[in-house]
Amino acid sequence: MLFHESFPSGFQWATSSEAFKVEGGWLEDGKGETIWDHFGHEGLAFANQTADLACDSYHKVDYDVYLLRGLHVDTYQFSISWARVFPSGHRGSQSEKGALYYDKLLDALIDSGIQPVVTLHHWDLPQELQDFGGWTNTSIVEAFKDYADFCFSRFGDKVKTWNTFSSPWVVSHAGYGTGEHPPGIKDYVATHNMLKSHAEAWHVYNDRYRMKQGGKVGIALNSDWAEPINPTKPEDIAAADRYLQFMLGWFAHPIFVDGDYPATLKNQIEKKRKECPHSEPARLPVFTPEERKRIHGTADFLGLNHYTSRLVNNSNGGCTPGPQGAGDYHAGVDLSWSSTASDWIYSAPWGLRRLLNYISTEYLNVTKVPIYITGNGMPSGDSLNDTSRIEYMSNYINEALKGQCLQFICDLHCSLSWMDLRENMATAKDSVFTMSTLTMQTDQEHQSNLHISTLMLSSKMDLVHMEVMLLKEGQ
Repeated sequence: MLFHESFPSGFQWATSSEAFKVEGGWLEDGKGETIWDHFGHEGLAFANQTADLACDSYHKVDYDVYLLRGLHVDTYQFSISWARVFPSGHRGSQSEKGALYYDKLLDALIDSGIQPVVTLHHWDLPQELQDFGGWTNTSIVEAFKDYADFCFSRFGDKVKTWNTFSSPWVVSHAGYGTGEHPPGIKDYVATHNMLKSHAEAWHVYNDRYRMKQGGKVGIALNSDWAEPINPTKPEDIAAADRYLQFMLGWFAHPIFVDGDYPATLKNQIEKKRKECPHSEPARLPVFTPEERKRIHGTADFLGLNHYTSRLVNNSNGGCTPGPQGAGDYHAGVDLSWSSTASDWIYSAPWGLRRLLNYISTEYLNVTKVPIYITGNGMPSGDSLNDTSRIEYMSNYINEALKGQCLQFICDLHCSLSWMDLRENMATAKDSVFTMSTLTMQTDQEHQSNLHISTLMLSSKMDLVHMEVMLLKEGQ
């Protein structure tokens, strides 16, 4: 594959995982139950799956790191299970054995020359916290702050890059909006409390640990690109903007712009409340001036999880629940786009570059913090000869390079691909993203694994060559 530009100096390759999908050992060594454990045991997860065993990574640290070395990655992004270190969700329930698992994993990564990127919360809330309302209970802000404080104190000398949350919009939308994910209840308050929790975690690190540990704390936000179906129609342009504000701006605007929700979001939600007085649409909570000040500027980077794009047009959503109803837009795809094994992901790589440009101008034109691509990829189904994914990955990488090297639209520091280290439990239909050399069932390799590991090696060789040439020019 011929790329448009060379990989920039400092570009990092990675793979990633999330605790619930890979660890297993769901009650071992005192681990507490999570909402995903509960959801699965109630038979509510996709295909009645549970993650009681998953990939059994809790017992296979050395093996997982062996796989990572074989992939030639620079970085491994993984999440800590809150319920494994604090089984009840509170500091008083701390599990030393649970913490030792992450010590062992971090030590093995560092010994192998692999940098860890750690996510504090990737959806698997301790069930005991959910029993008291979860993200809808304001007391969770203090609980998350304590949890973050423990992680920074215990692991911070080994971890230089932290995500507070990964794809928190999915928790708000699928967990508290549509009920597709646990806990299966509805409330805008969840986002409100996640934003305050994120801010408190950042301030804990900034006040207590940054000077000594020298790391960064950011947040990984998911977003599609929204393209107006008719770019000459102002109403479609406005609808595409509403799509982005309801997905990305809901979290990014408070953190990166002014500590408050975007005006478009607030105005649209209030408009729908007036139009639908009998459907009781949720009211968007209001931040106090002190809370806005506390939230604004609480990220050292913006992590981006991006997989696909949408064509958006203006549409009266009526009183239909969900973002499309509240946002008065309709989102679809161009059927000429390549489909994938997932019914929601279509390949539209140009959308990544446009989204990077949008983020840079909308959120980072003042703060100038870098963008980390913390998630990108597609599921390949059952085929090991996954040439379609090779094409997807190559095209998206190319668009990211265009954004970095051709147009200088963003400070793109690294690419962390959402290709799971090993095949694991799917949280939705056809949603297994695996880049693994070994799956749970077989010892066969995906072709995309060979492709990407070769690409990683070649890009590193190109960087070494470029640095040598620069050194010679300097002489």
